[in-house]
Amino acid sequence: MNSEVGIWELRHNLSKHLARVKQGESLVVTERGDEVARLIPSGPKVDAYARLTSRFGASVPVADIDAVVNAFKHEPSPSGTADRLLAEARRKRV
Repeated sequence: MNSEVGIWELRHNLSKHLARVKQGESLVVTERGDEVARLIPSGPKVDAYARLTSRFGASVPVADIDAVVNAFKHEPSPSGTADRLLAEARRKRV
């Protein structure tokens, strides 16, 4: 779970918030309500997203993956393609 913390609050209570991160919590740092950074735990107890970020420079998800996928337009495959035939077969099974 990500918790939000404003820049002012973070600056004035840095030790408290770093202790939260050390315990495994991720913090979203905001400025006037807009996300500007994320503080994520490091070390052997980090989650899979943090390991990927560290190892490959991947980005940390900012939304649920289903919400991201649903935001894209799903154009049907052209008629006669394998994708279209498979999609039609799947619809018939459901």
